[in-house]
Amino acid sequence: MSVRAHGRGAPGTPTHRRNADADWDRWPVDAYLDENYRRIHPSDAAVIRHHAGLYRTLAPGSVARSLECGAGPNLYPLMQAAAASRRIEAVEPGASNIAYLTRQLRDGPDPHWAAFYALCRDLDPALPARLSDALARVRVVPGSARTLPDGLYDLASMNFVAESVTEDLGEFAALCRAFIRSVRPGGRLVAAFMENMPSYRIASGTRWPACPVGAGTVHDVFAPYTENLRITRVRKDPTLPDYGDTGMVLLRAVRRETA
Repeated sequence: MSVRAHGRGAPGTPTHRRNADADWDRWPVDAYLDENYRRIHPSDAAVIRHHAGLYRTLAPGSVARSLECGAGPNLYPLMQAAAASRRIEAVEPGASNIAYLTRQLRDGPDPHWAAFYALCRDLDPALPARLSDALARVRVVPGSARTLPDGLYDLASMNFVAESVTEDLGEFAALCRAFIRSVRPGGRLVAAFMENMPSYRIASGTRWPACPVGAGTVHDVFAPYTENLRITRVRKDPTLPDYGDTGMVLLRAVRRETA
């Protein structure tokens, strides 16, 4: 798939679509869950294991406020933050995703999330015994990376967001910098990116903008502002739909004191 589309430039001139060019209020939640999260895929397990490696190092309740940036309808990053975090803010701009998250917290999570939580607890026994207790610490906050205040959070997580919402590499980098700045100096960062994914479709619907990035790009964006930067590559998961990606890039880091 091409990462270029006809945007707002002169007629016939190919331009990169940016985040504001897509209607995120109409994100296809059900189709996205069907394709990605109705069961645990090997790539999910790899991300959960990676993130658990950070959360297990933190004392229960030691994080006053944590962020899930661009939460979408994926609940497992919210689950994983629950042992360490006293408050988890799921910042999300899209109306359909906000509605889904709100229902999950109000009415209880869909049954398929139980298997994800069982894996999270196997890897981090400090998590609450019940998934509902873990999610009780979550607050849904309408907003986006661009609205994040600097230094508000002790820990921030971002999963499949900055590279999946724009075709513009400069905007990708700006979103990542906003994510980094959202934590206080010394705050922890954990993230997952689709590797080399071009603009994509969910089911047979709208084409959504994406920016192909690899481990080198992620390193170059994060290295000037972080320390203890660790980047891990996960091979492509053949059990997932073929979005044109080549796998995943996972990250752990600490915001520099001078970032």
